[in-house]
Amino acid sequence: MNSESVRIPIEGVLDLHTFDPRDIKILIPEYLSLCRSKKIREVKIIHGKGTGTLKNLVIRQIEKIEYVMGFRDAGPNDGGWGATIVFLKV
Repeated sequence: MNSESVRIPIEGVLDLHTFDPRDIKILIPEYLSLCRSKKIREVKIIHGKGTGTLKNLVIRQIEKIEYVMGFRDAGPNDGGWGATIVFLKV
């Protein structure tokens, strides 16, 4: 991440629209780790629909995390394929 710190509420929803895609590799594991430490078991990552590039980057990152039990697209009323729901072991 860049040298400027950004405060993100740890409430189980991460909207990536305001972040540089280069920061995703660090941001995703850090955010999921903080959610896990707060006993949040289900996290929604909003990446948008676009071309699918950001979504693929997000999926590649969450697949590397050992405490991720699984993930899926959000439901149709919760972002559809523009958001990914991640299930964490607590």
